[in-house]
Amino acid sequence: MTNTLTGKTALVTGSSRGIGRAIARRLAAEGATVVVTARSAGPTSAIRGGESVVVEGSLAETVAMIEANGGSALAIPADLEDTDARGTLIERVVEATGGIDILVNNAGFADYSTVEKMSLETFDRTIEHYIRAPFVLAQAAIPHMRSRGAGWIVNIGSSTGLSPIRPFREYNKTSGDVIYAATKAALHRLTQGLAAELLDDNIAVNVVGPSTAISTPGADALLPAGYETEPVEYLVETVLAMCTVPADERTGLVAFSLHFPWHNELDVKTLDGQGSMPRREPPAWANPNISPSGM
Repeated sequence: MTNTLTGKTALVTGSSRGIGRAIARRLAAEGATVVVTARSAGPTSAIRGGESVVVEGSLAETVAMIEANGGSALAIPADLEDTDARGTLIERVVEATGGIDILVNNAGFADYSTVEKMSLETFDRTIEHYIRAPFVLAQAAIPHMRSRGAGWIVNIGSSTGLSPIRPFREYNKTSGDVIYAATKAALHRLTQGLAAELLDDNIAVNVVGPSTAISTPGADALLPAGYETEPVEYLVETVLAMCTVPADERTGLVAFSLHFPWHNELDVKTLDGQGSMPRREPPAWANPNISPSGM
């Protein structure tokens, strides 16, 4: 471990499981005090396809993993679909820790449906998860980051937010990811615009997404049978890379988990920071619209 984040406070949303938990563990392994948040302290249910789905994972488990590795973490449950909980989360983090340096907007539960069949409730909830919540949290965090002279905001994007591969694959015809993908494309653009607004405040704003897909408790049901997934460590290392240099060196990027480390020859560590992962070249079948440098 290099302890590059010692003295920093990070908030990672959606960190009771999956990608958010992995990011929280890696940031803590580098010395950050990590605030983990999710809808509630224990496993929760979410709506997918009009039905309630219980997804395993808890904030207590995430905190225990971090502390077992010698890191520092605390849990602040907050339902980001609730206006009050969402609007007060940053202030609760600042009250508990004294400030905020890093914000990772990861939370969200994708609910796929073709446009013709999608309910307005699902449409609105998708916008809430992937646009409104990152907007509200970033807006609240900016003054606190500015007062500390620096800050880092990382939004978790998706290759679905890029132009789809041509000719259209069967997946694009049937998956029902159009509205999810549209919100991710909007999140990419929001990130780049906010990066420009905050450059002179030394607040970096970047996107990191999977180059292919990562197997998580929330995403597995959406992946086609036999789909080749990638280890989460590469995305996590890319997130860390977005939180370690000043804004004038790295901001406004839309970077992807396998492409960015390969292009920049990053040493990808295990989640506890103790070991190294093998060099992993992006697969030839990844979206050709991904920029290896993140530009």
